[in-house]
Amino acid sequence: MDRLDILKLIIAEASRGEMVFPANVNASLRLQEALTDPDCHVDLAARLISADPLLAARTVAIANSVAYNRSGTEISGVRPAVQRLGVRTLQSLVAALLVRQIGYRIEDPAIRAKADQLWEHSAHVAAMSQVIARRVTHVDPDTALFAGIVHEVGAFYLLSRAEEFPGVADGEPQDWVENGEVELGRLVLQRLAVPDSVQRAVEAMWTGLRALPPETLGDTLLLADDLSPVASPLHSRSDATTPLAARTIDFVVGDGTLHEILEESADEVQSLYSVLML
Repeated sequence: MDRLDILKLIIAEASRGEMVFPANVNASLRLQEALTDPDCHVDLAARLISADPLLAARTVAIANSVAYNRSGTEISGVRPAVQRLGVRTLQSLVAALLVRQIGYRIEDPAIRAKADQLWEHSAHVAAMSQVIARRVTHVDPDTALFAGIVHEVGAFYLLSRAEEFPGVADGEPQDWVENGEVELGRLVLQRLAVPDSVQRAVEAMWTGLRALPPETLGDTLLLADDLSPVASPLHSRSDATTPLAARTIDFVVGDGTLHEILEESADEVQSLYSVLML
């Protein structure tokens, strides 16, 4: 089969619910589904997190980090860690764990390099989305962070199948954009129980239509994707917003705002690496 036929096969499998995930993803999927339930209780979240030793350790460590332990009071249990962090932060943590887990089994050096670049790109987009949301669009910054983490989860899934189907991750990014990104991306987002508002924002990024200065969550995500200092290995747009065009933010919000956003997001991404690198 050629590359396009392989893409169609993977999409057809996913549309039937036949997604191939590493075994350790299942527990994270159950936790993600629980966290998206508005009635999710702290005790349930704590029990599900405790079932994954790595996630339990990271949850407690993050709760004791400078960003979340302003009082300096150290905690040692999962339940108090869940209470301190809150469900929104846990959703981003679990989403980060999921996208990393999807690519864990990749052994081919070339495919692994693409997966690592895609993760670095996603971290930058997540950090910048959070800053743009806080400074310009005033959409919920936690939701913007979450959207940035998962916005290319379909591409992560594709890379996770690339050793099984040699050559599927080769070629020009435009091939993936035109022949799989939307269909497979939508199916993986649904399987991961990503909230509708975030799915709509990712869909808006795929269409490439946005306002400048940005106004919506979709605008926020698209601008962050365009301005990321690390490019996605699988996604590119010929009409991406340039830093010069993005300076319209300065005219509306205040002179120097774009420069401040770029600087602040650079600091935020370092924080993300320390908090979300799993």
